Amino acid sequence: MSRTVIHPPGSLNLPSWRELWAAREIFAQFGRRDVLLRYRQTAIGVAWVVIQPLAAAGIFAIVFGGIADLPSGDVPYFLFSFAGLLGWNLFNGVVTRGAASLVANQALVSKVFFPRLLVPLSTVVSVMLDFAVAFALFVVLLVVFGVSPGWAILLLPVWVVLTLLLSAGIALAAAAGTVKYRDVSYFLPWVLQILLYATPVAYSLSAVPADLLWMFNLNPLTWLLECYRWSLLGQAAPEAWQLAALVIGSTAVAFGGLLVFQRMERGFADVI
Repeated sequence: MSRTVIHPPGSLNLPSWRELWAAREIFAQFGRRDVLLRYRQTAIGVAWVVIQPLAAAGIFAIVFGGIADLPSGDVPYFLFSFAGLLGWNLFNGVVTRGAASLVANQALVSKVFFPRLLVPLSTVVSVMLDFAVAFALFVVLLVVFGVSPGWAILLLPVWVVLTLLLSAGIALAAAAGTVKYRDVSYFLPWVLQILLYATPVAYSLSAVPADLLWMFNLNPLTWLLECYRWSLLGQAAPEAWQLAALVIGSTAVAFGGLLVFQRMERGFADVI
């Protein structure tokens, strides 16, 4: 006869990786459902993934490149802003969808036992699908504009992983906070909207005044997007200390978000 032994959580209360692996099919089903729900009953379906970044990059190119006449290196401003949007949309998508995931699935969370950590993490599936479609479009645009990114394109998976770590850490903490405090669902979109303009998504870091540069150095997304443009457009590479800070910061945020989630998980079913 099999026997299940329940151990008390450790000092850090880390999740059981064996339990998460055993529930991998649940993760896949959550991810599949997110994809289907996102494009169900839409007239043009997945084409929205193409239209949205194209429209945003076009507007940024007109406002920041045409009207404000900000620099974009030696590449067309449309490509410059599209490259920044690839990284931003990946970050924003994981944070936004992950933060709302537990409340959106409150019936399951309150009645069925499974590793709750899988709910916010499963949103990565649909966000990565969006990223893959947008990246395929970006490759087409590179060919159309005749831009060669160079060998640094091979480092793109590294920046994607760091983006997922950073955004997943924030999403886990926000998802746990939203369960108890619905204010998070109002506060988070406002913060992300401000962060969009406080991060060099639509403009170059070289356009930032020297006396304000220290504020941008505190934002890990700044160097993350600079890495995207290095890999995708062949622009200047960040310095070694910036890359080191990015790796350490993204890992720390992911670990911190995980600890916050684990600490609050026991009360989800009672307050959701």
